[in-house]
Amino acid sequence: MHRIFGMIVGSYVLLALVGAFLLNLAPMHTKPVAFLDLFFTSTSAVCLTGLITANPATDFSVYGQAVLLGLIQAGGFGYMGLAGFLFLLLGKKMGFKSRLMLKESLDYPNMQGVILYLKKIFLFTLAIEFVGAVLLSACFATSLPLKRALWAGVFHSISAFNNAGFSIFASNLVEYQTNTPINLIICTLIILGGLGFLVLSECYNYPKQARLSIHTRIVLWATLGCIVLGMVVVLLFEWDNPKSMGNLSSFSKVMAAFFLSVNLRTAGFNTIDLAGLHDQSLFFCSLLMVIGAAPGSTAGGIKITTLTLLLAYAYHALKGQEVVLFKRTIPQSILKKSFLIFIIAMFYITASTMLLSATDDRKNQFFLHLFFEVCSAFGTVGASTGNGGDLSLVARFSDFGKLYLMVLMFMGRVGVLVFSIALVGKSKTYHVRYPEEEVVL
Repeated sequence: MHRIFGMIVGSYVLLALVGAFLLNLAPMHTKPVAFLDLFFTSTSAVCLTGLITANPATDFSVYGQAVLLGLIQAGGFGYMGLAGFLFLLLGKKMGFKSRLMLKESLDYPNMQGVILYLKKIFLFTLAIEFVGAVLLSACFATSLPLKRALWAGVFHSISAFNNAGFSIFASNLVEYQTNTPINLIICTLIILGGLGFLVLSECYNYPKQARLSIHTRIVLWATLGCIVLGMVVVLLFEWDNPKSMGNLSSFSKVMAAFFLSVNLRTAGFNTIDLAGLHDQSLFFCSLLMVIGAAPGSTAGGIKITTLTLLLAYAYHALKGQEVVLFKRTIPQSILKKSFLIFIIAMFYITASTMLLSATDDRKNQFFLHLFFEVCSAFGTVGASTGNGGDLSLVARFSDFGKLYLMVLMFMGRVGVLVFSIALVGKSKTYHVRYPEEEVVL
């Protein structure tokens, strides 16, 4: 299995490299851009993150923006998803190994029905992105020329649904801060992309089936809870902060908090200056980014189901009960896997923050902002407090820091467990059982 996981990680790295070489072609950019920054931008697009060391709006031509959009779409489908779709178009059958890779890359629970599931993914994606593009184009057309509005609508629809956070506007979506239709459309696309195709499929078929699975129920309720919690906390800390949303009207403050809460777990769009947030807000927002969205979605992080199961386990363990959610008992193997994901994620985030602080913030000038950037890369969110201009904070990092954050983005895209297994490899099986002995806790 570790070879399969290694191939999945390698496919994303290869896709990012191909994207970097394409972006390096003369027609793709409007001014010289270092290859490392092109590779970083390509990785960010493939991993659906949105962190930038080169601005898509000013540093790339329309052709370069089109390449970025292609990388975002490819990253959303996944390498094996694209390969599977190619097999379907050519009328060829996929072998067992290819189906297994497809199952793992799509986070599908079993081998049976994975091809039908792949077809649904493409249909859902094209339908949702098309509707989003039409609606956004109509909104942008009120302030932009028609051709520019159409391109902006298509780009932002695909970027939003795939939770990428890339924008072809120099200041992201700050200039549309008070545009309610655009805010709501973008947020709806992000939420739909963050729910995952398995949940979308079940919700679509819900009238025809008896019940929703426990997975779908957890994702729906936990998503709603995280959005509301994020809104409340941001409004509580930032209501009177003139550097973020303090100068907005009450309605605009609520809209800005909603937009921020939705984006912080999945996408990297922003309508306010994140550098102006209070420290407590930045820390809380960092935790939201680590959570991420649903398995099988276009988001990274530990996943919202992992957090839900950990909280449920803690609650039921204190009461001495089995973990039961929606009248279903959660298997111990799933709880152990959730705990493992959480522990590994906390190790990577802690170690990464300490390492980058030592290499790229030796004077301890922006430790919290650096922590925010690490969580953003790990969660493939793309939100950033910025470098003082129109780029992400990582633009101030050394070459080592940029490369390290690229590794974090790959990790977040394929999943922390898949990445770790691919990195560590398979251990030998020992048929020896040692005697038990208790340890004082």
